[in-house]
Amino acid sequence: MILAHLAGSWSGTNGFRLMPADPLAGSPAMITVTTAAGGHLTSVAYSWTHPDDGPQDGLLVIGAGAQEGSLVAMWGDSWHQQPTPMSMTGGPGTDGTFELRGEYGGGWAWRIVFDTADTEQLRMRMDNVIPADQATAEMPAGPYPVMVAEVSRA
Repeated sequence: MILAHLAGSWSGTNGFRLMPADPLAGSPAMITVTTAAGGHLTSVAYSWTHPDDGPQDGLLVIGAGAQEGSLVAMWGDSWHQQPTPMSMTGGPGTDGTFELRGEYGGGWAWRIVFDTADTEQLRMRMDNVIPADQATAEMPAGPYPVMVAEVSRA
């Protein structure tokens, strides 16, 4: 079962920024993790507040990929990724993390990293990944955190 140990409601804070040099603007955050289809799918529904555009929400549906240990996901967010959901792939990292990644527009990518090592704490980080050919001094190539949600069991 995918992430079954995280099933339930979570609440805490979310930090958001648009550009790498911007500070993270904090707001309350909620995450609900549920399993479905006999534990073969997990949904991660979340809500957060944009500092200018108000309440937002998103949904990830995660399942096992075709290769051993791989994951596939569909992701949509009312502010970041809409109206068309993004297909993502990924797998486990080290120390209780897992990562999903999807590409958009000319080599740019979106990366979602979950830290799941602590069953009472959950961290969901969303990174925008700048391609090398689009990098500048202000926006170096590679990932930078756009959203960082840190939540505890509600």
